[in-house]
Amino acid sequence: MTIPLEDTAADVIGKAQRGLRLSDSEVADKSGASPDQIRRLRDGDFDDETIRRVAPVLQLEAESLLKLANGTWAPETQRETRGLAQFNTPYGDMTVNAYLVWDPNTREAVVFDTGADSTAMLHRIAKEDLSVMLILLTHAHPDHVADLSRLRSDTGAPIFTSSRERVRDAEGINEGEVFNVGALSIESRLTSGHSVGGMTYVVTGLARPVAVVGDSLFAGSMGGGAVSYEDARRNNLEKIFTLSDDTIVCPGHGPLTTVGKEKRENPFFAERFRA
Repeated sequence: MTIPLEDTAADVIGKAQRGLRLSDSEVADKSGASPDQIRRLRDGDFDDETIRRVAPVLQLEAESLLKLANGTWAPETQRETRGLAQFNTPYGDMTVNAYLVWDPNTREAVVFDTGADSTAMLHRIAKEDLSVMLILLTHAHPDHVADLSRLRSDTGAPIFTSSRERVRDAEGINEGEVFNVGALSIESRLTSGHSVGGMTYVVTGLARPVAVVGDSLFAGSMGGGAVSYEDARRNNLEKIFTLSDDTIVCPGHGPLTTVGKEKRENPFFAERFRA
């Protein structure tokens, strides 16, 4: 089953407007659209002309935003990558992702976040006869650590998270920490902004590089800048978009994507990468 996009065009517009701290009146003054038209956009009542007017004011790339609004923004089809599995579980009125990455030869594995329920992940671990060596957390928001005690109990693996965030039984790490598991190398990069200590983990050693990004970046969107919108945008540009275009991006919500796809069609960033 295809996982739907995490955010609609209305969500993207709302995140950008809140992040830039612009009122409806301010957006209206700068764009030439009326405050009522802007409110309708946030309610999901889209029209192309208003989107084209509002997008540059909100520092969004208009064509990508229009694709979201018109329902034509589609994630790239991802071939199965040996040694990578995504798990999508319901949490309240949303769904959340967790990931399992392993060396196909040594069967040594790393877990990234827990999702709401680690049952399917634990079944996959048993099916693949894996030994979980580490549990790495992208951030401490409840939906990403909801089943942590069970996962630790069942695997016996140590837990690591950003030193900027506290999680029970977890050891704090800083940016630049590197873990080696079998033939895999995992580098931690600080991508704070959505959360105080958001971490992206860059995995090399599989057929393609993988970036487990938590809520820093989504297919066609990004996590809201709850801590700092400016930091969230800058860290994504400096820590994720500097990876190779074929890097598989594993977000905390929504479908898999790639760095190249997001460069081309993420409304928050595509303008930066236009030729």
